[in-house]
Amino acid sequence: MPTLDEALTTTRTVRRRLDFTRPVDRELAQQCLRLAVHAPNGSNRQDWRFLLVDDGHTKEAIARHYRRAFEIYLAGRAPTGAIADSARHLAEHLHEVPLLVLACMAGRLRDDDPPARRSSFYGSVYPAIWSFMLAARGRGLGTALTTVHLRFEREVAQLLDIPFEHVTQVAMIAVGHTTGSDPGPAARRPLADVVHWNRWPAATT
Repeated sequence: MPTLDEALTTTRTVRRRLDFTRPVDRELAQQCLRLAVHAPNGSNRQDWRFLLVDDGHTKEAIARHYRRAFEIYLAGRAPTGAIADSARHLAEHLHEVPLLVLACMAGRLRDDDPPARRSSFYGSVYPAIWSFMLAARGRGLGTALTTVHLRFEREVAQLLDIPFEHVTQVAMIAVGHTTGSDPGPAARRPLADVVHWNRWPAATT
């Protein structure tokens, strides 16, 4: 079990090193979710919902929508190089991922909802998503958070019997045991590049 600091700095996006041959035990996934639902959320409404998919045929159907969305994503502004290759690997093998977790929120934003409402809506589920990923890391699981499939959210909702008008899909997490050595910390910009005190510096974005 990694320390808290180790988990925070080594919970990386795992795509190529997911073990497609080893199932994720349902109880293990439940353990991670039991921790995840302790995350802070707006007014403690706990409006998050999680749909776990481990059925092969259902994963195949989700993967078809995902690959369609991924090709559109690549045609626009998308990463290149190793990150693009890794993302393509996940798209091509999504149906083989042992467990897909769809993180959702009860309700649906309106087009005219103000920024504070939007921030509260999504901010009330992402802490739980991150907590799930940390808990998975602590149990030897790798995760990859993606939102690519949301281009076809309605189609995926229909496939999974999610009531589209009343439940919003926020993200999907690919989950599996990992192969190879444990990941190390990712390269990050120095704090001086991203942290400011008291005032935003001039000519800085």
